Amino acid sequence: MSNEEKEVKPAESKVVKSKSSPKKKEKKVTKSIKTDVESKTQPESEIISREISEKSVIKKEVKTESKTKKDEVLDFDWDLIAQNDMYTDKERKDFEKEYEATLTTSMDKQVLDGKVVTITDREVVIDINFKSDGVISFNEFKYNPDLKVGDSVEILVEKQEDKNGQLVLSHRRARVLRAWEKVNVALETGEVVNGQITSRTKGGMIVDVFGIECFLPGSQIDVKPIRDYDDYVGKKMEFKVVKVNEAFRNVVVSHKALIEADLILQTKEIMSKLEKGQVLEGTVKNITSYGVFVDLGGIDGLIHITDLSWGRISHPEEIVSLDQTINVVILEFDEGKSRIQLGLKQLGAHPWDDLDSNLKIGDEVEGKVVVVADYGVFVELQSGVEALLHVSEMSWSTHLRSANDFYKKGDSLKAQILTLDKETRKMSLGVKQMTPDPWSDIAANFPVGSKHNVLVKNFTNFGIFVELVEGVDGLVHISDLSWTKKIKHPAEFTKVDTQLDVVVLEIDKSNRKISLGHKQLEDNPWNEYAKKYKSGKDYEGVVKETYDKGFIISLSDEVEAVVPKIHSKKEDGSEMIVGESLSFRILDFSKENRRILASHTVIFSEELEAERKKSVAKTKKVMQKLEDDKQHSTLGDLDSLAALKQDLEAKK
Repeated sequence: MSNEEKEVKPAESKVVKSKSSPKKKEKKVTKSIKTDVESKTQPESEIISREISEKSVIKKEVKTESKTKKDEVLDFDWDLIAQNDMYTDKERKDFEKEYEATLTTSMDKQVLDGKVVTITDREVVIDINFKSDGVISFNEFKYNPDLKVGDSVEILVEKQEDKNGQLVLSHRRARVLRAWEKVNVALETGEVVNGQITSRTKGGMIVDVFGIECFLPGSQIDVKPIRDYDDYVGKKMEFKVVKVNEAFRNVVVSHKALIEADLILQTKEIMSKLEKGQVLEGTVKNITSYGVFVDLGGIDGLIHITDLSWGRISHPEEIVSLDQTINVVILEFDEGKSRIQLGLKQLGAHPWDDLDSNLKIGDEVEGKVVVVADYGVFVELQSGVEALLHVSEMSWSTHLRSANDFYKKGDSLKAQILTLDKETRKMSLGVKQMTPDPWSDIAANFPVGSKHNVLVKNFTNFGIFVELVEGVDGLVHISDLSWTKKIKHPAEFTKVDTQLDVVVLEIDKSNRKISLGHKQLEDNPWNEYAKKYKSGKDYEGVVKETYDKGFIISLSDEVEAVVPKIHSKKEDGSEMIVGESLSFRILDFSKENRRILASHTVIFSEELEAERKKSVAKTKKVMQKLEDDKQHSTLGDLDSLAALKQDLEAKK
């Protein structure tokens, strides 16, 4: 390079750094275009001489301006260069058009592919075939340790030019936008995508797919139940995008969907070869409280807990364990629903087949309570052989209680066989039959007229049930509680679980019934009341209570009487009130029914009643006389009759 060329270089560098107006910048680009085009069309010697000439002119202009402003960088004078331009306007436009065709048209917020040209510790320079290269922080490429010069990367043009004239690019944002495009395409087309499980979260896992954090539900990891989710962290797997919500930036993926697609064909093939009663080998895949799922080699079957063992078990884990290989028999299967019901206990003989052939009704057996219900308990005599002990067969007592009052699960007991049917495999037991029946000698132990102290068990509206001994209950009717008191409910007289003195009134052994009485312990006071309270006599009494048909009055502490409403009117026409003391007349006394009928009204209306009866008797007498003299009537008789009629009407 000549000395003249070396002298031009400093001036050229100063011009590049200077700030220019848009018009002058355009001229600078045009100058660059001219130089590039000339370099392609002219000989190298001519190009070099022309550049030297142009740079000399620029150097002179810069020196002239620097004399006036030494410390300032001046704008480049494109007008001066234009005066020495050797190209016509048409030629220059053609050159500009040809140059611009080699540049990329870049738009803000557009995702493009760029080429890595330089990598430093802090920055990565990207060429997108634009007028200038872009610089991206190296932190955005940390995920890719294999990045090298020449690699093609996706970038987002955030701004074509910042305040420093620099092209602003982003690789991270470009990855996100491209990732969402890929995710949506995968959702629409069903394309299988690759991802890496990064961590656990509530209900599933987090998966990195195209740089987006996606949610993998725990139920969508595999067709088999997952025992340890941590085993999947860090694994790279294939997934299917099943849901995208861009508004909430959520993506749901599934690995199970890919497996199920493969299993459909495999399931159909296996189901077509199944037969009832067929014995297969399988692996215990999952254990629940209600049964066991067994993998038959691509399809699962269920063994219900009741088909695991002939005996009762609390949980399937008592019989099988996870990953255990077992033989099972096919009980039922539904090809349409792809369901298979399996059995394990059916591979062995039924325990009833091994039952002692000499066992018969009346034999005493021993067993363990395995199930307790309100109506009874199930007793296991041997594994797989159970019998029912009903609550009514637990005690001779007629008061049926819950089986929980007698036995608990795990209790051992001895019982007698009541029924036995080996064909239907049913057996019933009884415990009370192991003790004597208390009703067998009831008449000897509780003769009629004997007195006893009994326990009150419960009430009814019509009486009290009491227990004489275990298994022997009796009834005290409400009418046999008291000679004098009107008892509406037994609760007014006594309480449950209290002692009560009674006397045996009647025994019905065939129906297991015994009638008892409490009032019969005392003499009947109505014999004395009959002597004291006479019909037609007046007595003082107190109005005790009222009811719909009249009043109850108290003649003494133990004697009560009934006053009907028609006999409750007082002399002034008002009604009796509770607590009022009045005189009452006994109208009727019934010793058998223990009932006294009284009246207050009749006392002050007695005179009127006597006059009425006298008038009625006189009228009957006259009418009888008229009947006798009917054949001999005269005018005088008729006059006498008319006078009598007038006299009667006047009295009325």
